[in-house]
Formats: sequence, structure tokens, C-alpha cells
Amino acid sequence: MYLRTLLIIVLLGALVLFAAVNWTAFTTPTTLSVIFTTVEAPLGLILLVVTGVLTVLFLIYLVYSQSSSLMESRRHARELQLQREIAENAEGSRFNQLRSFLEAELRELTDRSAESRTAILARLDQIDRELRATMEQSANTLAAYIGEVDDRMERAKSGKN
Repeated sequence: MYLRTLLIIVLLGALVLFAAVNWTAFTTPTTLSVIFTTVEAPLGLILLVVTGVLTVLFLIYLVYSQSSSLMESRRHARELQLQREIAENAEGSRFNQLRSFLEAELRELTDRSAESRTAILARLDQIDRELRATMEQSANTLAAYIGEVDDRMERAKSGKN
């Protein structure tokens, strides 16, 4: 866009320079026909004024176009910012939901772990009691066998005498 602007400025400068160099030709009156009548006026000056008016109209259109484009751009920027805020809020609420879900799952996992620990400890206590009972029975059985062997040895001793 910088090159285009520079080209327009150079062309307008050349037109001004051309008009300045040929000012006498521009201001020389000529007979002009305006369909219904004829008029005595400087043709070059009329064309120069028409060119100036067209340039001013073009500049007004350019300013209008740029300002409407700028306003549209700002409106889009505001809408984009609003949508970004909505997305951030939605993302924040999703994070909150995820945190709540994870906290609930963690509590449930902790509860299950505590229940499992309690069940394992109860089972270990039961196994310990059963093992002690079995060891006591084995000890009683062994004591009974030793007592029986002792009795046989005493009878055998008493029978030899």
C-alpha cells in the first residue's frame, strides 16, 4: 500500500507541475459547447478543477472506506474478545468440574483403600488365631505323644525289673 500511495502522490505532483508550467495555456479562454449554448471559458482550468474535485471525492471515499473498515475491525476485535472470555469461562468451569470429579474419585479410592485395609487386617487376625489354634493343637498332640512314649518307657523299665 505504501508503493501505491507514493505512486499517486508522484502522479498528482506531476499534474501540478504540468499545470504550473503550462498555466497560460490552461487559462486561455476557448469557445466551449455545452449542448444548448456556447460559452467562452478556459478549458484547461475547467479540466483541472474537475480533476481536483474528483481527487477530493476520491479522498473522501477513501477516508470513509478506511474508517468503516477500522470500525468493523474494532467490532470484530470486541466480539473476538467476548468469545475468548466466554471460552475461558467455559474452560474454567470444565476445570472446576474436572477437579470436583477427581476429588470425588480420590475420596472414593481412599474409602475403598481403607475398607480393603480393614478387611485385610481382619483376615490376618483370623489367620493368626487359626494358626495359634493349630499350633496349640499340635503342641497338645505332641505333648500327648511324648507323654505316651514316656509311659511306655516307664512300663518297659518297670517290666524289666
